[in-house]
Amino acid sequence: MAQQTQLSRVVPKYLAFMVQYPTVADCAAAPLADLLRLWSGLGYPRRCKNLHDAARHIVADHDSQVPGDLETLQSLPGVGPYTARAVMAFADGADVAVVDTNVARVLARVTNTPLSARQSQDLADEMLPHGRAWEWNQVMMDFGAQVCTARNPHCDDCPISRHCGWPGGQDPAQGSALTSKPQKRFDGSDRQARGRLMKLLAERGVQSNELARAMGVATDDARAMRLLDSLVRDGLVVVDGETCRLP
Repeated sequence: MAQQTQLSRVVPKYLAFMVQYPTVADCAAAPLADLLRLWSGLGYPRRCKNLHDAARHIVADHDSQVPGDLETLQSLPGVGPYTARAVMAFADGADVAVVDTNVARVLARVTNTPLSARQSQDLADEMLPHGRAWEWNQVMMDFGAQVCTARNPHCDDCPISRHCGWPGGQDPAQGSALTSKPQKRFDGSDRQARGRLMKLLAERGVQSNELARAMGVATDDARAMRLLDSLVRDGLVVVDGETCRLP
């Protein structure tokens, strides 16, 4: 929920979600439409579907227990290298290094080298103090978020400045994998139009002749149908005759 979404919006949704679906089995048993309604307003509804699909896999294949190893976690829908390691480190206290955009930026600057995803992960693994993974990962993430920031890093106050290889000038993090890149404009985007429809669908069904208006794309019916098709392919919308609804 918190990826690319403000925590002020996430917290009430998270608390409500945990009341409604306190266990993996509860989440798996619920209709996807109910989860999407609760999720409405957070954006990125495909994450909600992935969560639902992952919960079903965990119930069916792992006796309702979240797997504790990297390979099995990454086999779940929507779970990539970062999420799998974050679950292992923060939920299980396992000795794994977590590389998010903040950590990747710190590593690139300290080495003064644009790093691939594999290089960043290998370096993070080497630096990890075994037995302190929970604390270390928190420190690395917070350090990148608060000190070694993407814009205007606080180099003068940096506690590891004497160990940093970046002399200023061209930022090696800009050419690194896993670091944040400028996002496309949201206003007027396909993501905004899809989100508008999903928000309305959380309240009621939508007729095909009102799709463009519901998405806020004026009278561009072709664009509306293209976006509807993408939502259907993602498993987020079902079309019954002339009516669109949540699955």
